[in-house]
Amino acid sequence: MDNLLAALMGVVEGLTEFLPISSTGHLIIAGQFSGFDNMMPKDAADAFKVVIQLGAILAVVAAYPNRFTGLLRFRDNRGLTGFRGLGLLAITSIPASIVALFARESIQKHLFNNTTVSIALIVGAIWILAVERFRPQPRVDSVDAITWKEALAIGLFQCFSLWPGMSRSASTILGGMIVGVDRKAATEYSFFAAVPIMVAATLYEFYKSYSILEAAQFQILAIGFIVSFVSAWVAVKSFIHFLGRHTLVPFAWYRLIVGGVVLWMALRG
Repeated sequence: MDNLLAALMGVVEGLTEFLPISSTGHLIIAGQFSGFDNMMPKDAADAFKVVIQLGAILAVVAAYPNRFTGLLRFRDNRGLTGFRGLGLLAITSIPASIVALFARESIQKHLFNNTTVSIALIVGAIWILAVERFRPQPRVDSVDAITWKEALAIGLFQCFSLWPGMSRSASTILGGMIVGVDRKAATEYSFFAAVPIMVAATLYEFYKSYSILEAAQFQILAIGFIVSFVSAWVAVKSFIHFLGRHTLVPFAWYRLIVGGVVLWMALRG
């Protein structure tokens, strides 16, 4: 049963990390309703949820290998390559990293529950519908055309993702669309921008929690990690294909339904 629950959490993480529906919010909901949170001490369960995100993040590297090797071509500084690419990703990562550094404990104390997650899902859904309806005409049609101004703006919008349920993916994609980045380009940049900030958060959480994890829990962690990797790779490829023909509106309706149901259940105790 422990292994099945770990696999379930891996599927939830992998499928939701890069979709605009909030992986953290879904992990909180899934952990409470599946019984996973009662399977191990709270600190260990929280560490598990963060560490399996690394599996999802590495799936992006596997899906876009040329993009990430391009960041190491330091003589080529055109587009999202070399020092220029690394600089853009750093600019995007800094705002949320600073906010998280100072507000992490307060966020975990007050926002990691079903009620606040459901509200964030609903607020994010309304945001998606508004942006899809009123967004400006795109003027940046590819990841390579993004400048430091768009990168900084996307990074500032990424701060909203620290509210569990808002979604890092939704915050960065919508932020990009608001400042004139094409939907597909904003989505791809959201994938790449996730790598530095999520790798840093995952390594920090693993370092902090390593001493409390027992030997048996490393098997559970490995299962969640592998399942998360595979699920995320499928989600990334499918999401980009989906956006070639559709908008983000279906995800808004999904968020409204899930957020409404969870809020109703939370208010009923």
